[in-house]
Amino acid sequence: MRRHWCQFFTLGCAIGLIAGITRRLTVNEVANAFKKGAQELLPAAMIVGMARGIVIILGGDQADTPSVLNTLLHYTGLFLGQLPETVSAVFMYVFQSIFNFFIASGSGQAALTMPIMAPLSDILGLPRQIAVLAFQLGDGLTNIIIPTSAALIGCLGVAKVDWFIWAKFIWRFMLLLVSISITFMIIAVSINFS
Repeated sequence: MRRHWCQFFTLGCAIGLIAGITRRLTVNEVANAFKKGAQELLPAAMIVGMARGIVIILGGDQADTPSVLNTLLHYTGLFLGQLPETVSAVFMYVFQSIFNFFIASGSGQAALTMPIMAPLSDILGLPRQIAVLAFQLGDGLTNIIIPTSAALIGCLGVAKVDWFIWAKFIWRFMLLLVSISITFMIIAVSINFS
């Protein structure tokens, strides 16, 4: 996360310098634009920080130390270990898709769920790349329908489209994407994707 802030700051300074040299913006306008951009990034940074705090409260993400997180992981592994590998992989995808509703920030979701999903894939005998694939599909594709996605709601607001109208329009396509995602998860398990 620190790297993202450094990149944001460096790019903001570089673009501000270019805007100042080309006389498109004054120094005060550059400062105001930078402040507005930082303000828009604050909610995402808060979500990532809170997600990391939850992981720490649950005992951290070290697999070799006793913690609430490792206990949850153990019992989830016992439950899923009784299921076929493909069903377990699809469950991981469904979990990530549902979880994306509550934490729509990709980096926040990764910070909170990957400490659980990566070791869970080890317990289930699945390559960790399958846990990453479940995260990418679950986080990325559901953003086109969930009402908690700031990007979606922002775009719908600009286009002056109500979310319910959008959901009625996109739900069939979303079902197609879910079907394709589940197919990819099954293929990934069958070819031992790593």
